[in-house]
Amino acid sequence: MSLPEPNSSSAALVTGASAGIGREIATLLAAKGHALVLVARRKDRLNALADELRDEYGVRVETIAADLGKPTPRGRIPGRIEELGLEVAILINNAGFATGGEPFHKADPDRELEQVRVDVEAVVALTSAFLPGMVKRGRGAILNVASTAAMQPIPYSAGYSAAKAYVLTFSEAIHEEVRALGVTVTALAPGPVDTEFWQIAGWETATGKSFERSVPGAMISVEQAARAAVNGLEHGDRVVVPGLPVRAVMLASRYIPHAVKLPVLARFMKPGPKPED
Repeated sequence: MSLPEPNSSSAALVTGASAGIGREIATLLAAKGHALVLVARRKDRLNALADELRDEYGVRVETIAADLGKPTPRGRIPGRIEELGLEVAILINNAGFATGGEPFHKADPDRELEQVRVDVEAVVALTSAFLPGMVKRGRGAILNVASTAAMQPIPYSAGYSAAKAYVLTFSEAIHEEVRALGVTVTALAPGPVDTEFWQIAGWETATGKSFERSVPGAMISVEQAARAAVNGLEHGDRVVVPGLPVRAVMLASRYIPHAVKLPVLARFMKPGPKPED
């Protein structure tokens, strides 16, 4: 199985396209000749990227500014794509953010719910909107961005690890449902990636360092993550974990019981004392 061939009526819809992995995946797909529909909240960034990709690759690029955590603007996306005369042949559910760095009972409830809406609800809504058409046409590809955080509960990041666990399980199950129907569904499950994601998340571990700097050798570039994602789609992979060190650790961790693993994770993830004002 491979990515659908580009044509004049199809496009790749990329959420969270204004930065990070989404931006890089959009660039790789444009290089392969795919028209794009870029979705994110930051219209100025979307328009700048659209101009760049049109100039560099000569492909059609449309933009939709939308907050995917809100049902009304998110619900307008399918109709807008229809107005553009396009069908979604490739769906990249990349938009997301993380809460973490404190116990759940001290977390901001509104922010935790927003995380579920963006990281989970938007993935379900957009997959529901575009997967039936892919199955009907007998071709299509969906990439859902999960995380290695999905592969075990993470104390002090309970909401994020749970949200990404949903995305991973959801993707793997649908992969099996549609793999004989000409459609591939792939979950990307990276460890730390060098993007602005971490500055927004604000995680700090017991080491006193931000999370992505606390695991030596685990960090990969956004280009590595995006290439692994697109290669996984081209090969019809069920799950892609980029970076050999991270893959090895996650494989080994499967054999460690939660009763042993969770206390270790809790000690590592628990933030150190904050300095006095």
